[in-house]
Amino acid sequence: MAGLQVQNPARLWQEGGVRNNLQSSERRRKPLRPLDEERLRELAIRYVGRYATSRHKLGSYLARKLRERGWEDEGTPDIDALVSKMDELGFVDDEVYAGMKARSLTARGYGVRRVGEALYAAGIEEQDRAAAEEEARAAAFDSARRFARKRRIGPFAAEAADPDRRQKQIAAFLRAGHDLRLARLFVESPPGSEPDPYE
Repeated sequence: MAGLQVQNPARLWQEGGVRNNLQSSERRRKPLRPLDEERLRELAIRYVGRYATSRHKLGSYLARKLRERGWEDEGTPDIDALVSKMDELGFVDDEVYAGMKARSLTARGYGVRRVGEALYAAGIEEQDRAAAEEEARAAAFDSARRFARKRRIGPFAAEAADPDRRQKQIAAFLRAGHDLRLARLFVESPPGSEPDPYE
């Protein structure tokens, strides 16, 4: 059996016998035209129509597209004016975006600090962040409970954790943006118990 050689008339893919669809489609793709005022506005409208976004994120997206494709018109593009126009038309609202992002993060079990960091990273100004951060503070206990259930910590664990494991669980709570009081409340709760939010 060891000496039997199989003759395969078809060339293997690594020898160039099978066409790689990705490479062939890349060869056919035309280079994108440089942007002008109209194409930049169309990009902005398409982006805000597809994604819930902030003023900062829209501006960053348009600046990136401008770097990638170049500018065809005379003068320089006014990205800030275009972002302001999208805001005036109601396509972009930082306060609504901040509330949506805060609800999404707290629903996934993240704490107030992590929500604030995410909103800051998204370029949301302080006055637009205030209501969203307050909403996250109000939902802090429920968010910590979700986090503990997802990670099977404290009341959701099968058995009580040893001291080293508890320290790791507290560290995980803190990385998720929860305060130390809530972290200890859940980590130190025995399995099957229900922690009291007012402790």
